[in-house]
Amino acid sequence: MTDFVNQLDKLTNARSVEELWDIHTTQMGGYGFDRLMYGFTRYRTSSSLGDPQDWVLLSTQSPEYMRMFFDEGYYYHAPMLNWALANDGACSWRWMMDMNRIDNLTPSEKRVMEFNRQMDVTAGYTISFRSISERTKAAIALTAKAGISQDAVEQTWAKHGDEIIVMNNVMHLKLLTLPYSGERHLTKRQREVLQWVGDGKTTQDIALLLGLTSATVEKHLRLAREALDVETTAQAVLKAAFYNQMFIMDVEV
Repeated sequence: MTDFVNQLDKLTNARSVEELWDIHTTQMGGYGFDRLMYGFTRYRTSSSLGDPQDWVLLSTQSPEYMRMFFDEGYYYHAPMLNWALANDGACSWRWMMDMNRIDNLTPSEKRVMEFNRQMDVTAGYTISFRSISERTKAAIALTAKAGISQDAVEQTWAKHGDEIIVMNNVMHLKLLTLPYSGERHLTKRQREVLQWVGDGKTTQDIALLLGLTSATVEKHLRLAREALDVETTAQAVLKAAFYNQMFIMDVEV
């Protein structure tokens, strides 16, 4: 088995988001990208990426960087993020450097670039994954190790860019199959009652199946709706399914 195939094998056999991310960040570190930031939303609209609590957001950037980039809203004006929202595929960060030279960046975009410069986030590539619907979008930023120039990154990409893209695509597709709760955590009982609803059972049916009262089933459904921040049980079933939190095995409460 070649090393490349072995790396793909590790990704496809990961059993959790945490294990997958650890494998992938180690792999990318071997190519010189030691700071990764992956984001995925299923709730994109023409004017929003949806509630941040519903994003899948994984990063090895520093807490300070993440606080400014997301909590302070810098991501709204990040040139490479805006590129990713409008495109699929891989893009060298030289693209935004070229934009900067011809003075096409807005003041807000220049502020983000200056922040990145201060944090030594200056060389790398962004991969925007092909969306499966109009409401979904995912991308990953691969930041090169501090001190590595964009020219050096381009040399690495010329040799290994195709396999890096394949690894990132496999990581992304594998992640879509794994349970992810983020800020929307359900208990085992809440998942159970939602699963039965998804199977078409009524509250009375579920009460009989689980040996509970109808009032207790309603309580679990209400708590599930609150945890998922939705108004109806149908929306709760849909959102839990989106996060692969239904009909899953070996999930701790």
